[in-house]
Amino acid sequence: MRHPLLAASALGAWLLAAGPAQAACGAAFCTVNTNWSTQGEWTGRGGRFDLRFEYIDQDQPRAGSDAVGVGEIPGHHDEVRTINRNWIALIDYNFNPTWGVSASLPLVDRDHTHIHNHHGAQLYETWQFTELGDARVSGRYRFASWNDRLASAGGSLGVKLPTGSYDVANDAGDVAERSLQPGTGTTDALIGLFVNGSRPDGNGWFAQARWESALDSRQEYRPGDRIFADLGYRHGLGGRWTGYVQLNAVFRDRDRGDEAEPEDSGGTFLYVSPGVSVALGSRVQGMLFLQLPLYQYVNGVQLTADYAVTCGLGVRF
Repeated sequence: MRHPLLAASALGAWLLAAGPAQAACGAAFCTVNTNWSTQGEWTGRGGRFDLRFEYIDQDQPRAGSDAVGVGEIPGHHDEVRTINRNWIALIDYNFNPTWGVSASLPLVDRDHTHIHNHHGAQLYETWQFTELGDARVSGRYRFASWNDRLASAGGSLGVKLPTGSYDVANDAGDVAERSLQPGTGTTDALIGLFVNGSRPDGNGWFAQARWESALDSRQEYRPGDRIFADLGYRHGLGGRWTGYVQLNAVFRDRDRGDEAEPEDSGGTFLYVSPGVSVALGSRVQGMLFLQLPLYQYVNGVQLTADYAVTCGLGVRF
């Protein structure tokens, strides 16, 4: 069996079920890439199903690149903490080594707390919800290969659909800020390029870049454009085990619209993501990644995380 790997970057074109959002309230998806096809590890005809879990605890307010205390920089809302527990399901199918399609859907489990500064009073407000997020559908095409198909390049084109709710409220009836919602309410274009290379011993590398942009706005909100870039390497560890390391870069523009918080949205982020995968059978692969920030710069004041964890299973069929 060729080891179907789960490894890679802030660009993984199709497992980023709703794109990383480092917003003021801390709505987030992990930027680790687990797309086997883009990494060049699985190009044969057939399908696979991936199920992945992400845990991101955003409990560190940040201004620019500096960590700050809660309320240290006064605002209408002082962000305290956002805990994200995301489940992402993906179905991928290769028609042949050249053409393939993918579809993914996230389930967002999110707890958020902030302090509402209202006429001198400090009011703690919380939201807890579990909701479906925005679905993604894409196609990919390999337009070049060389070294007896051990290296290739291609592109992807897809769309993020407005399937997730954008009006979730707490028990008091207060609707959460748009950056916290499980969906953006917008239809987004997704355009990517990738290149990868393998060696006969199974070791290999990949690089990928992707641009995401909303094609419309919904109820006075339009998310900022996002650019992702990844670089990843895999190395066999012996037996059923494979090791990985990735660099994941993200640039996010400011959100726009009357319901947006442009002064507290967008930023630049760089992560390193080591991980391992293990073959659990001829068609099943397990994986675990730890993502650590190397650089985080945010506009205004936003919540960030000291780490993120991703684990999951992939099954070929």
